[in-house]
Amino acid sequence: MRTIRTRGALGAVALVCALWAPAVASAAEKPVATTGGVSNVTPTSVVLNATINPKGAATSYFFQYGTTVIYGSLTPSTAVGSGTKGVKVAVAVGGLAPATTYHYRVVAQNSKGLTRGKHRTFKTKRQPLGVALAATPNPVRVGGATTLGGALTGTGNGNRQVVLQSNPWPYMQGFLTTGNAQVTNSTGAFAFPVIGVPVNTQYRVLMASRPEVVSPVVVVATTVKVTRRVRVKRGVRRARIRFRGRLTPAVDGQQVVIQRLRKGIWVNRGQTVARHAKAGYSRYSKSIRVRRGGRFRVVLIDASGKYSPSASRSRRVRRVLG
Repeated sequence: MRTIRTRGALGAVALVCALWAPAVASAAEKPVATTGGVSNVTPTSVVLNATINPKGAATSYFFQYGTTVIYGSLTPSTAVGSGTKGVKVAVAVGGLAPATTYHYRVVAQNSKGLTRGKHRTFKTKRQPLGVALAATPNPVRVGGATTLGGALTGTGNGNRQVVLQSNPWPYMQGFLTTGNAQVTNSTGAFAFPVIGVPVNTQYRVLMASRPEVVSPVVVVATTVKVTRRVRVKRGVRRARIRFRGRLTPAVDGQQVVIQRLRKGIWVNRGQTVARHAKAGYSRYSKSIRVRRGGRFRVVLIDASGKYSPSASRSRRVRRVLG
């Protein structure tokens, strides 16, 4: 009798379990998707946040975002599990435009359906203004022309007034405005032509209305014109090569070096100093002894810093040995 009752009780339990199991399986629902706020907002990036409740079924989610309510861009779909509680999620988005309003929402989907979160907006931060600057060409021959060009970058960079300032060697004058102010184009670009650069000169560009927005200093280097004549006097064991020429403008007393190219490196073979000739130029003359031919040049080293190192055209001297 007890055995029959036990079997009956077990059968009742099995029946209840069988009836309850389908009810548990059918408890899965469409996910709940709650669009959250944003964090780590920069001029070009943001982190989008949301909370997803899978409601008992394997669920994935993604964000829609764009500059209109049509959105237009999606983040990759990401799995969030099949739990029954809300899960906080976050996705970093880059490549955004500064100072721009964006629309976004989260979307979650599982086997029971798709849920769209509430529509929200955020605005990226302004891009701080900055100035890039370069000189073309650089260096230039003494008195030569160059162009100081670059761009004002950041939010509101178009149609802004900028000025060029210079500080010539020995850099004691301080920066003073040179030439007329210019207005950047729609992309922030500008160009200042400089007719003649007399000595090594520092340049910078800044906004007329906001002097704290200034470019890095660019030094335009000037080089002296070095002419070169070569005379070879052959001997029995060695030959003597005489170099002479002019340095324009005058650089009396500055070092002049004779160099020979060896395995791709210019090696010093002799030196002298520039001597006074006339008001507009200096002269030099130097003889050296060599065993073999090679490629030679003359280099002016201006220790004062007024001009940059200047070199003549190189020349190949063949079969020096007599």
